[in-house]
Amino acid sequence: MLKVKITPVGNSMGILLPKEALSKLKVAKGDTLYLVEGPVGYTITPYEQDFEEQMDAASSLMKRYRNTLRQLAK
Repeated sequence: MLKVKITPVGNSMGILLPKEALSKLKVAKGDTLYLVEGPVGYTITPYEQDFEEQMDAASSLMKRYRNTLRQLAK
């Protein structure tokens, strides 16, 4: 477990993540992190929770309109 402190950043509050945590999350300066609420608290993740659902919807749409998309790509 890593310990972090809440520090003031302008008019807001923030936390500083150690290099070890950043490398495990595979994130760098400017990347977006998400706080996901779970049954035991919050989890910090670099992945958007709804991304899989969005990709499934896009895949379904592309299959349904395959011929139309092919014509538009010409």
